[in-house]
Amino acid sequence: MTDNSSLDILKNAILLETRGKAFYRTAANQSTNDDVKAFFETMAAEEVQHVKILSDQFKAFKETGKFKAPDTSETGTISNKVLTPEVKARIAAADFEAAAISAAMLMEERAIALYAGRGKEAQDPEEQKLYRWLADWEKEHLEFLAAIDAELKERIWNDSGFWPF
Repeated sequence: MTDNSSLDILKNAILLETRGKAFYRTAANQSTNDDVKAFFETMAAEEVQHVKILSDQFKAFKETGKFKAPDTSETGTISNKVLTPEVKARIAAADFEAAAISAAMLMEERAIALYAGRGKEAQDPEEQKLYRWLADWEKEHLEFLAAIDAELKERIWNDSGFWPF
């Protein structure tokens, strides 16, 4: 891959993460419940971490023509402590937050596709490692969001009497 292509991928990745950060911050600002707000702020903070990681790689690649080994000890901060049943219930009760979950899932899927695809195409072992690690991190986000979405659907189906029993 040419230097310009690698830099373009990094620029697109930074833009994607920056948009994610803005989206999660907007969702946090629109949330009326403090726990739900905290969840979206946590997601925004993780996107900030991704921007920093990618920006550091951009700088390193631009200066040296090589990717630096990513610090894979950094991981997400989303946990079951943040995403409690109470928070899920509050998200379910709020139309905006439920819609935000669906939109967030699409953003995370796009990030996974970008990172996984680049991880497969990359020739540089450090670049491969970087994008695979980021794809895994985004998959963690998607798994949390998908779990919330599944619970939301089940509640809606139960509340609407869609179950035959």
